[in-house]
Amino acid sequence: MVDLDIRTRGRTAPGRLRALDAYLCRFESALLTREDDAWARAVFADVGFGEHPWTTLESAQAFRALNPGLTVVGVELDAERARAAARTHADARTWFREGGFALPLGPDEPARLVRAMNLLRQGPPERIPEVHRTLSRPLLPTGLLVEGSSDTDGAVLVAHLLRRAPDGDTPVRESLLFHTDFSRGFAPLLLRDWLPRDLRRRVRPGEPLHAFFQAWEAAWKAARAAGHTAPPEAFAESLPRLAATMPGIATDAWLSSHGFLRWSPPGGIPP
Repeated sequence: MVDLDIRTRGRTAPGRLRALDAYLCRFESALLTREDDAWARAVFADVGFGEHPWTTLESAQAFRALNPGLTVVGVELDAERARAAARTHADARTWFREGGFALPLGPDEPARLVRAMNLLRQGPPERIPEVHRTLSRPLLPTGLLVEGSSDTDGAVLVAHLLRRAPDGDTPVRESLLFHTDFSRGFAPLLLRDWLPRDLRRRVRPGEPLHAFFQAWEAAWKAARAAGHTAPPEAFAESLPRLAATMPGIATDAWLSSHGFLRWSPPGGIPP
């Protein structure tokens, strides 16, 4: 097990990942509902659910609105937390197991979706690709790994979206997903501090992420100068301006109206 696989405080609040659940239900519904061949057995694995499995249970409820038979596996490194969750919340479709990044899934339990939020806060950033490969190993081809960080109540969130390639065990760094609920106001640099661990030191001159934030800051200031000063309006109006100068910016109306920006640059997110 890699040395980043350590116990966290695990004080996840209810509702912390509700916005992420909403995004996945809307844009990954085909992945959540697919039932052909091995997909009929494919699970959602929530890694590191913490002291209480609120996020696992909330995601199970959200995803089962699309796929009532979906099996959900909550994974927690702390053995007592895993046992307590199993005693209280396990049922025929919801399981809780002790484990880390090498997921405790059996050979007949492929994964369609793996989520590992707020776990990789410590350790050397150069080890993150190894963790991503380990987490994505149970995924079926085209399955999704979501890994990133949010603040305590989920008001600000940034996550990698990594797709299991049809061949090979290195996941494709497909997109970065940014989200805010505007309770803290809004400026693009507000999201910089919540970048995934391997990207936090990459916002510096000459790096693609620095260029991305510079372009977003300019687009946001232009939106405000045009009279869109309320944070949700400035955010929404900044996206088409950013898309005009930065390849890979999604301009979907649902995303912008719900505080999301998805960046999928050609060639994937730079390592």
